[in-house]
Amino acid sequence: MTPTHNFPKLHNAMWPGLVGKGSPGAEPCIDLDTMLDLTAKADVNGVKFDGVDIFLFSPHIDIDSSEDDLKKIAGKIQAKGLKVGSVVAPIWPPTGGGAAMGDEAERKAFVGQVRKGCRIAKIFRDLGARPYGVVRIDSASGVDAWYANPEENTKRIAQTFREAADVAAGFGEFLAAEGEICWGGMHSWRRMAQLLELTNRPNLGFQADMAHTLLYTMGYNAPEDALLPEGYDWKDKSKLDEALKKLTDTLRPWTIDFHVAQNNGTVHGSGTHDKTGRHCMANDPTGKLDIPHVAGFWMRDSYGNVTKKFKHICWDGCMFPNDQMMKQQTWNDILGAMVKVREQHGWAE
Repeated sequence: MTPTHNFPKLHNAMWPGLVGKGSPGAEPCIDLDTMLDLTAKADVNGVKFDGVDIFLFSPHIDIDSSEDDLKKIAGKIQAKGLKVGSVVAPIWPPTGGGAAMGDEAERKAFVGQVRKGCRIAKIFRDLGARPYGVVRIDSASGVDAWYANPEENTKRIAQTFREAADVAAGFGEFLAAEGEICWGGMHSWRRMAQLLELTNRPNLGFQADMAHTLLYTMGYNAPEDALLPEGYDWKDKSKLDEALKKLTDTLRPWTIDFHVAQNNGTVHGSGTHDKTGRHCMANDPTGKLDIPHVAGFWMRDSYGNVTKKFKHICWDGCMFPNDQMMKQQTWNDILGAMVKVREQHGWAE
């Protein structure tokens, strides 16, 4: 069957080869060449991935890479028939950044890493390898530390985000703050909206990830903001739809980047990464999400119209086990789920 839609473009994330990997006791990293190869080889009835979203972190891409090195990386990605979309700036303290609600030195380090990330993003754009996408950030701050002084800490994060957004604007870039339960000030849907409103920058929005935002409805790390009742029966899809509607009506207006994913209602951590929403295989029998149905809450407005607010969508398989990631069928199954999302909520150009 010939696809009826060619937008949004379908991307695969490269950071599952790095996140939660490479530290003592964790699985080894999977190199960028292997991740690109597995992505490029995926095929569902002749439909292929259009591109990749990348993590600006060694051993994939050093944040201080020279322009010549970046040209080689862009060429490598384009040679696979792929585009670059969104890029993740390494803003966390262990990677050279700092907590967005930290002291002056930490906040300066955070903004410095955003500047470096925007430089790389613009170079890829100027090379013609990156026709769309954002620079992804989070607060790089712990939830427990945030709760020590919620209002003041949110104000500090917002101030850091404003400074980072102003830097990004100088490169013509947009920043997307990822909603994830392990980042202080961003760990609940209500607090996420508050932070976005307080930041108030036209080039800073929200990155929704279906695995993470499901945890928002459950109130993980923020029980005061739970949208599903305690002991919720997952067979009652109407309550989940009600919760997702409230969640997406609040955050959809801010959403400029979107990750398709599956979650089984549990949290997971690996290596140095804190516990967050568990990413599951697209066809995981324990998955709680009807993927195309739930994607529609983010990709259509409250009247049912396709928003077209992002030119690509990305699958996030963060902290998948390496043996699963090395199977080509894994990526074919994921691509199949992405194709269904696009056919239900995409458009033609």
